[in-house]
Amino acid sequence: MRWFRIDRMRIIRNHEIAYAPASHEDPQDPGCLKKVFATKTDLLDGKVQMVNWSKLPVGKSFQPHYHEGMQEVFVLFSGTAKMTVEGQSFELVGGDAIFIDPQEVHEMKNTGDEDVIYLVFGISQESGGKTVVVDT
Repeated sequence: MRWFRIDRMRIIRNHEIAYAPASHEDPQDPGCLKKVFATKTDLLDGKVQMVNWSKLPVGKSFQPHYHEGMQEVFVLFSGTAKMTVEGQSFELVGGDAIFIDPQEVHEMKNTGDEDVIYLVFGISQESGGKTVVVDT
């Protein structure tokens, strides 16, 4: 698996991962292929707190914030976005994923000419996973 890692945050580039037969398939003639973005060792021990299908319209961004006890995994389906994590910016496109760990200040801006469509999973180490908005 190819990871781009700065401190704790991780980016997965879909185009850099090869398809492999799913574990329940015949390796010689698979019916289903998969790309493994993460395994249980990549995720926090905890509970899935939320799974959101999200849209970031053209020209919009969400406020810089962090989560006290929650990891977030963003999987982009379409669009182009700039994700800034702890002051470092990265371009994401459809097919990319990024893991944001607890306490990492992050914000995302749509930098393209179409809506950014993404799925985000929240894995909480505690009840609540409090969100803290950071003043800019």
